[in-house]
Amino acid sequence: MSILAEKISDSRLVQWLIGLLLMGAAWVWAYAHLEGFTQLVVDHWFDIPRGSYLYDAASFFVFEVPKVLLLLAFIVFLVGVIQTFFTPEKTRQILAGRRQGAGNVMAATLGIVTPFCSCSAVPLFIGFLTAGVPLGVTFSFLVSAPMVNEVALALLLSLFGWKIALIYLTLGLGVAIAAGLIIGRMNPVDLVEPWIYEIPEAAHDDVRLDWPQRFSQGLQHVRDIVLKVAPYIIAGVGVGAWIHGYVPQDYMAHLMGKNAWWSVPLAVIIGVPMYSNAAGMIPVVQALLGKGAALGTTLAFMMSVTALSLPEFMILKKVMRTRLIALFAGVVTAGIIIVGYVFNAVM
Repeated sequence: MSILAEKISDSRLVQWLIGLLLMGAAWVWAYAHLEGFTQLVVDHWFDIPRGSYLYDAASFFVFEVPKVLLLLAFIVFLVGVIQTFFTPEKTRQILAGRRQGAGNVMAATLGIVTPFCSCSAVPLFIGFLTAGVPLGVTFSFLVSAPMVNEVALALLLSLFGWKIALIYLTLGLGVAIAAGLIIGRMNPVDLVEPWIYEIPEAAHDDVRLDWPQRFSQGLQHVRDIVLKVAPYIIAGVGVGAWIHGYVPQDYMAHLMGKNAWWSVPLAVIIGVPMYSNAAGMIPVVQALLGKGAALGTTLAFMMSVTALSLPEFMILKKVMRTRLIALFAGVVTAGIIIVGYVFNAVM
């Protein structure tokens, strides 16, 4: 019976590998023909005059939407497979009982590879605290997971190169670790709703998956994440296309350039009311940088959108007092603004 089960498992693995090879070939073909597709749509289907503002904006939109979605699908599949090794239960077990300092570094680092966004804030907050994870360590994770996630880093790497991706990783981890350390030092546990600590920790069984099951979860990850993120991608590319085609370069350099002292706090103030994930912000970042915005200001804007969203604060209101939310927002905002100023000064 075990021999038959092994043969079935091997057959499924071969089928998956063949399917992945065919999908990979189709992905490469589609990515290689993006420029020709853009010219077909803009020049022939819509016959937009070359050199016009509309042509520049339309070319940016038609090229970037499929480009970012293709990159996102590839990255999310790989990450989905990797994340089968990092379940929420394992993450809680790793962080449980960790002290300040090392625990904050570990929590912020785990935030990169774990499948959470700001929408998961409440169950994460509850699960971590009931598992014995310190409050400051929990906040390091909550800042890092939506802001410095693997999808954003992979897109930054593929679109802007390893230097900007590494800078964003380093600065994002720095903000997450510092925020958790400051809140942990203050230890405002009295500002957490008391019922959180009365919830018993649930028992979880580790389930070992074979490779076909991991590939299946990776594909499910693509269906769930890409469909969910696609509207943000399209909206982000739309904003980026408008900036690329219609906003004068001199105006953007004046508004968000490194010589404008107000640019960093203004970018953060504008970013907080917005709600988007990091992947949806990449096209906007690309357009801003192309128009002369300073890199530190642009990254501060991206961080504020992903780490300090009003919807997340409204969700967190269910499990913590307003003073703790304000403390969390204030510490993270200060960290992002400092990062933006320092980066503008050295670059």
